[in-house]
Amino acid sequence: MATAGLYRRVLPSPPAIDLASSEGKKLFIEAIHNGTMEVFFKLISYFQTQSEPAYCGLASLSMVLNALAIDPGRKWKGPWRWFDESMLDCCEPLEKVKDKGISFGKVVCLAHCAGASVKAFRANQSTIDEFRKYVMSCSTSDDCHIISSYHREAFNQTGNGHFSPIGGYHAGKDMALILDVARFKYPPHWVPLTLLWKAMDTVDEATGLHRGFMLVARQQRAPSLLYTLSCKHESWISTAKYLMEDVPVLLSLYNVKDIKHVISTVFKSLPSDFAEFVKWVAEDCRQEEGGQGVSQEEKERAAIKVEVLKQVQATGIYKHVTDILSSEKSSCQIKKTVGVRDSLPHIASSVCCQGAGFLTGKLGLADRFCFRETGVRCYTANGEKPVTVVSGTVVNGTGEQGVDLLLPLSHKEPSCSSAGYWSYSGMHPASIDILTALLLALPPQTWMGIKDNKILQDMSSLVSTERLPPLLQEEILHLRSQLTYFQEVQ
Repeated sequence: MATAGLYRRVLPSPPAIDLASSEGKKLFIEAIHNGTMEVFFKLISYFQTQSEPAYCGLASLSMVLNALAIDPGRKWKGPWRWFDESMLDCCEPLEKVKDKGISFGKVVCLAHCAGASVKAFRANQSTIDEFRKYVMSCSTSDDCHIISSYHREAFNQTGNGHFSPIGGYHAGKDMALILDVARFKYPPHWVPLTLLWKAMDTVDEATGLHRGFMLVARQQRAPSLLYTLSCKHESWISTAKYLMEDVPVLLSLYNVKDIKHVISTVFKSLPSDFAEFVKWVAEDCRQEEGGQGVSQEEKERAAIKVEVLKQVQATGIYKHVTDILSSEKSSCQIKKTVGVRDSLPHIASSVCCQGAGFLTGKLGLADRFCFRETGVRCYTANGEKPVTVVSGTVVNGTGEQGVDLLLPLSHKEPSCSSAGYWSYSGMHPASIDILTALLLALPPQTWMGIKDNKILQDMSSLVSTERLPPLLQEEILHLRSQLTYFQEVQ
């Protein structure tokens, strides 16, 4: 026999006060007059209900990212770019979040991946006075939002750990407005800020770490996001530890002889699944089936990413990485560690790069080539079976090479449309580019263990961000901020 499901809960009051109650409305009006409800209007415009019982962290973040008008740089549905819970998967598989929820640290990770500016505070590393200061500051502005991670028990509510944005503050009563994303359960409500602090000053049993709050804002200038770091796979903890803790120790133990030796020392012990840690997130510009063209805005974003990649390849450290990958016996292991992609454009890029190496007499040096663009076309002649031709352009430091690749058309591939082709463009970073970006993103103190002073100076000069062009500098500093935070987050 079927049983009726739950429909809402009665909000325990006190301690909470329903926003829609007469007392809640009075607090709201008074707070507006005092100027501490500015944050409310942007948030309420994008207020959403979590789509799964354990998606409170994802719903809170997508709501805040949309309120801040941060462009995800990739499509949600149809032609629209929009943050949705289903797109926030770079730090934890959605199925795992659906089953077990998400930790405070992983939500901060997601905010970083999305390109937001984030400051995170665990309750045991902050104070209630500092929290109150930030609540007051963000409540008087619409360009900064606070997501609180707290335990519902402090409010006599059912459930345990929960995330929700703070939508305003009443200074006279010292109360915060929680815009509860579990709207099927509780409505927006006011709570005493001291009690909210108590609810945050609890330990998440899943991680053994305190809950807390995070400030989420727009970057002054959004990074191009050609690269990002991912903590979606469990290996990210060991990878972050290796890069931030083990590498400096290794460099201090070895008497490195030159720059090549320094870089080889960093690369030779990379975790086997390192490819899952550094991600390339630049979006392919795709000509849609039916002939719909790429928008001017997408072309401009792609052009910026192309420029960033060119700037990576123009750095001094890039040449050293290229030399190592082409000459070191361990280079095959490094390439396996970085990984390859298996989509048609990326398979084509790999094959075309090998073809370019063959045509130029540089066999075995395919990674010296970077795949710039490809057109995938379907042809049918005189009733014959259709074939697919991939036409590509690959470039290296000295020139470019056009390559055509003939493939049989698999039933799994897109069928030929009236337009007859799909085209992709944009620079596809190879392992050289990814490893170069990684070296540039490592903190300056990484190299302090190098004993030879001249080698230390040379290496510090090669990876200095001060000499980088503005676009690349922003990209590298964004990666570095992610890496620094990943050292602590769980």
